[in-house]
Amino acid sequence: MFSKSSKKATSAITTPPAPPAPPSIISRDLKIVGDMLSEGEIQVDGTVNGDIRTRILVVGESAKIKGEIVAETVRVLGSIDGQIKAKVVILAATAHVVGDIMHEDLSIETGAFLEGHCKRMALPDNLHKAEKAKPTSAPQASSPSNNQQSTSNAPVNKPVAPVAAK
Repeated sequence: MFSKSSKKATSAITTPPAPPAPPSIISRDLKIVGDMLSEGEIQVDGTVNGDIRTRILVVGESAKIKGEIVAETVRVLGSIDGQIKAKVVILAATAHVVGDIMHEDLSIETGAFLEGHCKRMALPDNLHKAEKAKPTSAPQASSPSNNQQSTSNAPVNKPVAPVAAK
């Protein structure tokens, strides 16, 4: 009797989930050249030349970003030059965006500047994680070793040549 009840008690005990990490902050006087990847939240107040993949991105008023952004939520108060892919995109009145936006939900406040196309589309829940795996599979499909395999197969080359000629 006692052994069964103690087993149930130990199986019911679970470790509490880890508290969420505080946001990573890129301050106004910091310039980053390169890609950024985070599972949490990033707040950019400085300059970033590179792609950003994160769950939540806040672009401060003094921020300048040049590159692609992939996130679940993006709130823009500063400048972005590049494509934004996010489930939720919020452009504040001080936002200046040059580039296309792919979104599920888009909010644009009066006074925001947007030069580009907006496309509403269904995006996966873990968008910033799914995009990480995508680039590694795409170059493999176009790698020379894979192209050599496909060119050695005669039926594959025959349909490609007429398409390229048109």
